[in-house]
Parts: sequence; structure tokens; C-alpha cells
Amino acid sequence: MDQKYNALFTPWKIGNVEIKNRLVQCSMGGTSLFGWMEPNHFDKEAAYFLLNRAQDGVGLILPGMQCVRDPLGIPGRKWLYQNDQMFKELKEYMVEFHKTGAKLFIQLAAGMGRSMAINGWMTTLAKSDLLNKIASPIVDVQYICASASETPNRWAEDVTSRPLTVSEIREMVEAFGKTAKKLREAGVDGVEIHAVHEGYLLDQFTMKNWNHRTDMYGGSFENRFRFPVEIVQEIKRQAGKDFPVSLRYSVVSKTKAWGKGAMPYETDFEEFGRDMEESERAIKYLSDMGYDMFNCDNGTYDAWYWAHPPQYMPDNCNLEYVEHIKNFTDKPVVCAGRMDPVKAAEEIAAGKIDAVAIARQNLVDHEWVHKIMEGRQDEIKPCIRCHNGCFNFAKYKGTSNLQRLDDSLHLARCALNPTTMQHNRYKIVPTKKPKKVAIIGGGIGGMECALVLTQRGHKPVIFEKAGELGGLFITASAMSFKENDRELIQWYRREIAKQGIEVHLNTEVNDLGTLRGFDEVIVATGSVPRTMPTIPGFDKCLNFTELLVDKVETGDKVLFIGGGQSSCEAAYDLILQGKHPIIVEYACDLIAAQATCLANTSFLRDAMEYHKVPVYLESTVTEIRDGSVTVKNVKTGETFDVECDNVVNGIGFVPTPVGGKNSKAYRVGDCVAIGNLRTVIWRAWDVCMKI
Repeated sequence: MDQKYNALFTPWKIGNVEIKNRLVQCSMGGTSLFGWMEPNHFDKEAAYFLLNRAQDGVGLILPGMQCVRDPLGIPGRKWLYQNDQMFKELKEYMVEFHKTGAKLFIQLAAGMGRSMAINGWMTTLAKSDLLNKIASPIVDVQYICASASETPNRWAEDVTSRPLTVSEIREMVEAFGKTAKKLREAGVDGVEIHAVHEGYLLDQFTMKNWNHRTDMYGGSFENRFRFPVEIVQEIKRQAGKDFPVSLRYSVVSKTKAWGKGAMPYETDFEEFGRDMEESERAIKYLSDMGYDMFNCDNGTYDAWYWAHPPQYMPDNCNLEYVEHIKNFTDKPVVCAGRMDPVKAAEEIAAGKIDAVAIARQNLVDHEWVHKIMEGRQDEIKPCIRCHNGCFNFAKYKGTSNLQRLDDSLHLARCALNPTTMQHNRYKIVPTKKPKKVAIIGGGIGGMECALVLTQRGHKPVIFEKAGELGGLFITASAMSFKENDRELIQWYRREIAKQGIEVHLNTEVNDLGTLRGFDEVIVATGSVPRTMPTIPGFDKCLNFTELLVDKVETGDKVLFIGGGQSSCEAAYDLILQGKHPIIVEYACDLIAAQATCLANTSFLRDAMEYHKVPVYLESTVTEIRDGSVTVKNVKTGETFDVECDNVVNGIGFVPTPVGGKNSKAYRVGDCVAIGNLRTVIWRAWDVCMKI
């Protein structure tokens, strides 16, 4: 092992519990041991995943958060502690888990409050007392969304959270103690309380701009922090003073208003949530009241990109804040948020933090810790912070949570690794009849097919028309902040070479009939930019490849037709270069799509607003000239001219399959339908498991 990682593999303690190394798997929604939004039960898929991460070398495992009151609980069993069978199964599981040498802390939550990602039908219930009362034996949406005070829901602004009653708070506090006691009896090593963090329910109580109560849970500093303090004290009373209790904690909120976050380089704003001055006081107070460890980052759901950093956020984005707050507590402090293991090891060695919390890398590459320990870090498949599989809650103006119901029940999947939390559905089964398979296209879909087929025992051969592997993802990865995307392409290329897979570059296949000697054919030819030749002057447009890869020289003002994710990312890249992009979008909001996580889209929307990018929504370009375009507002019919130096075609892509609809070839990736890396890679597995 490279010595620069040494500090990651030293022991430390939380209270009296020793952890074998400084690697913490952060809690992720969907990895809950007792189910996620379903009625509480012992979840065997999550148990399998968590046990494997312990076997793969993570020192402290934190499963997904578990509400002490089951949000969708069946009648008669609404509290977590009421399911004795579940705790019996947990006790049996802990015997096997502890053989790994790892420790397990269960993350217990009070709830989401205004951060609850309600969708259409939940919004209807939340707005109607009568309908909610009828549905309450199965799901009580008004209770799920209840907060410290009347505040707007993050996902449906026209839904207002009702205040929790004092009796409801006290009932919940008691439930924390009863649940923790049962967890200790089952062999669990500790609990983590979720959370004075990310704008969840307990956080909503602690912040003065969010808590307008006049009773014992509002007003003064001590009153606002009373709820999390009573929780830790009740746990210590029921489960024992020596039972470790961690707190998921946001150092600062990085929030400017409801639904508005602060850019990573933005300093001249007034904090709407918790500022550093109060955080310094809070962490000392919470330490004195009984918390044994602080698992830290920044942000709220209104500044979600701090707690779930997309690729636009810098590495180690929360580190300086966590290192600062460590000066105000004598308890261990852990840092999460796009953490680089090398940097984490340096800071741990210097005593600036105690451990590093890493979540999504555990979804992508299950063996990444072993690869570091064995000096094989170049084999680690990188996380690209896309959120396409792990946390794809989406929203744009005028909508609530757009996530499909099946996705909301199945989080913590991975766009790059379908086997994560789906090990029975996606697994390598060696073939009994090896076949020679032609793969037309060497993009991500084609390369994934080649690797899966090779593992199964087939012989794939890739035909790629360009001079290098990567396809359109080369363009997608060309922006300055897409270093992880570029690392992913290099990882694929290394794996293709290491497996000895035959590759024919500069070889275009337009007629499948020309292929000879193959048992099967997979078409992975991707997509091309959509064009609109009916717009006068459209031929003057640049495409993304010309702009980002070929580096065609542009002027200062670059106008994008289309305000989807690709356009907004390219526009942000131009902003970082000092240029001034302009966006014309037909929809009512930027990135008005179902499949892109709010953590990603809210960053880009906030960035466009912060940098004063002219954005023309509900508009279209009707003519392109040298130096200007004509824009039409599709609602009012108004037309006007906008000056610009260049125009970029950002209106989307269309599939380009080889072979007709009646072809016997398999098709994967964007040549089937336009999607994202999740659809590309998962389709590749679906096809390759059939061959």
C-alpha cells in the first residue's frame, strides 16, 4: 500500500467503541436495514450490501436513515421498536457482521418535515384534511411533513408543513430511547441521530429563521436545540450512558432563502440557516449534552449540492468548515462530501479531522478499499457524482418530486454498477455456450457490454468508427469540472486492454450484413445532435463536440438553444472561462427533466442566477444571423432580437441505430432511446445477461 494512505488505516474510538480504521460508510437513503419507506422489516438486500462493505474493509458502517416512526407503517405497528421479529433477525445478523471486524451504527431519524420529497398524490393528501384523515391509517402525509413551524415544503412550495405538537415530540423522543435499547440488545455498536443536518426535521427546529414556536421548543438557543438534546439524553437513559451516539451535523447551512443555496465561492450573503458563529456554540453544547461523535458536512435541501455534491462542486468542499468546527468540541469529528482519500489521510494524520465519511464510492466499486490496501488504486472505478442511480429525486418549477414511485422505494442503486443493491437481479453467470459477439460502437455502452460478456466467458469484438474509445461521452466529459468523467473513460480503456478484448478503431460498420463469423451482434452506436433546419440560419450553430472537444473559437457571448443539462453544464464551463453565455429554453424552467437529481439541477440553476446569465424561458429561437438571433416567447407571442457572437445547438439528441427495426441485432444505449449513463449501462447488462 502507498504510504500516503497510511493514516486511513489506523484505529480510533467513539466513546468506548474502537473502530479499526478511519473509513466510514456514510448513510445513504435506500440502504436502510429496516426498509426505507415501506413498513418496517429486516431488509435482506440492504443487509447483504452492508455486510459486503464491511467485508471489503470499511471500518464503520452507517445504514440508511431509519425513522423511529414508520412513515408508511401498517396499522398497529407504526413505531420501529414494535417489530420484535425484526430485532431478532438483526441480532442473528450482527453475529456474522462482527466477524468482519467492522462496527455498525444504526442511523435513527425523527423525520423529514418540510424536506419530505412529496409527489403528486402526496401533495393532494397534504392539502386536504379530509383526504389525509381517510388515508392516515396507511399514510399520514401531514404528519410526515410536520415541522417545527408552518414552513413551505421544499418540493411543493404550495404545501405548508404543520407544526408538531408537544405531545408528538415527546412520544418521538421516547421512541428514540426504546429503539436504541433494542438495538443495543441486538448487538448494534451505536446509533447516529439524523439529524441536525441538511435541513431535516431536527435541523428545522434548531434554526431561528425556520422555527417560530413560542413554546419550550422555540425561541431561545436552548429551546431550539431542546429536541435533539432530549433525544440523546433519552437514549443514554434507556440504552446506557456508555452506548455511543453520533450526530449527523451540518456545520453551516449555505442557504440564502427558501429554495436558494450559495455557490462554493460565494461569501457575501446572509445565512438563512445556521451560520458559523452559532455552529461553534451549537457543537460545544451538543457535545456537553451527550453526543459522542459528529458526522459533518454542510447544506440543506435548499442548498442540496453541499450535502450531495455533484461534479460541479470542488473536491473536499466541506473540509475547511469541518476542520474549523473540530476546534469547538472534544469529541471525534468526521468529514463527508466529495472527499479525496489522499487529502483525507493527510488531514487525519495532522489531527484536523478524525475520520472520513465516503458514501457513493461504495456503490460504484465494492472493492475500492481493498484496491487501495493492495496498491491497485488505478483499478478503482470512479464515482462521477451523477446521482442517476443513487438519489435521482428531480424537480423543476411548478412540480413536486418527479421521481417514479418504484425509484423512490429503491434508492442507493448505482448508474455505473447495476449489481449494487440488486445482487440477485444483476450478477455474472458464466455461460455454458461461449459466443463470438460483434459490438458496433465503442462508447460507454459498447465497452460495458464487452466487459460483461468477457466476464461471462464470451468473446466480444468492438468496432469503433473513431480513433479512440469513449464515444459521445468524450464530449460529455470535456468540461473543466468533469475530471471524474474523464477518469471513467480511462478506467474503461484500461479494463478493455487488461482483458485483452479485441478492438478495431477507425472502423465504421453501416451494414450488419458485412459482419461475418459472429454468433451475435450488439449495436451501441449512440446518438447524434437533433437539428432544426426549419430555423433560418440553423447551419450556423456549433454542436457540443465542436464547442467542447474541438475547441472552436468563440466570442464572449455564446447563446444556447435549449436549457437542458448539457447546455447548462457547457454554459457553466464558459462562465468559469470568463465568458457570458445566454440560454433560450422552451420549457418553464432550466433542466425541466424527470431523471436529473435536484442536487445537480439546483446548482446549475443557482449558478445561472448568481452569474446573471440571461435566461429566456418559455421561448424559442426563430432565426439565426451573424451577430444575433430572433427569440419568440411562446406564451405571449412577443419577438425580440438578442445579440450574440455564437450559437450552440442544445436542443437534444436522436438515436442512430445501425440496422432496421427488423434486425436480429441487440441494441443498447442511446441508439435505443435517449437516456443517461444509468440507462446505458443497465441496458448493457440486460442484453448481455441474455446472450
